[in-house]
Amino acid sequence: MKTKLIALLFITVSTLVTSCYKDESVDAPLKTHEPSDDELDEYIQANFTDKYGVAVRYTYVDRYVDPDKRVTPPKRELVEPMLDFLTEYWIEPFKQVENGEVFFTKHVPAEVIFIGSTIYNSDGTVTLGTADAGARITLTEVNDIDIDNINWVFRQLGTIYHEFAHIVHQRYNLPPNFKEISPQGYTSAGSWYNLTDEEALQRGFVSPYATSSFNEDFAETVAHLLYYPEFYERYYNYETNCTTSDCLARNAGRALIRRKYNAIIAHYEQYTGVNLLSVRDIIQAKF
Repeated sequence: MKTKLIALLFITVSTLVTSCYKDESVDAPLKTHEPSDDELDEYIQANFTDKYGVAVRYTYVDRYVDPDKRVTPPKRELVEPMLDFLTEYWIEPFKQVENGEVFFTKHVPAEVIFIGSTIYNSDGTVTLGTADAGARITLTEVNDIDIDNINWVFRQLGTIYHEFAHIVHQRYNLPPNFKEISPQGYTSAGSWYNLTDEEALQRGFVSPYATSSFNEDFAETVAHLLYYPEFYERYYNYETNCTTSDCLARNAGRALIRRKYNAIIAHYEQYTGVNLLSVRDIIQAKF
């Protein structure tokens, strides 16, 4: 996909959505996929199960969604295009960097679940994805697939990179001293969505949802670094000739994000051998 980015509307989107790291237990589902002579199942078997040990679940099963949630299953004809999208933007960028194929194969979850719709929550937010025990990632909005819609693309990439990052801290913990970088900025349970993007930035976070916990802060920062083209302009570079209180507060927030950024880059290098900036370069070239 080649898209000219004239104006990015993501910032307002981030206050409306959430992704969740539901379970940090180490019990993982088996990497199984029942043999089938169905053409779509054969495609999944050859390109995901045999290659990476990933079972892709696209038919609705109620155990994948909380019983109080209403969802729509994905349309069958959209499953393969969604898989192609994930291959291009998730699998291949990691495989193309040094140590990336080993890292991806070792850490890819056992199951990827497709939901056709969003998952609406009682607090007014929507869940775009979940990760369970480093073994399952659930993606929503499959029925809205549109690779020419940059907002849909960013929501999907933000979700998959966020959830994949959870697997890293679940395996290797958070970077040293990560919790001490902005300890006063985290929100009380269930109140992150009351913050604006500007307030989150001034606290030293890339999104309001990042303020909800240390783990979500880590995953959100990784995701934004990878998929958001204006990451450096928005979150990293200091504003010059800064005199207003808001400008000074944004620069103070950026100083905290810089510390998280450096800690995350070093953490990935040390424990996975993957240079996230190289992965970012491949992803950004697609825009």
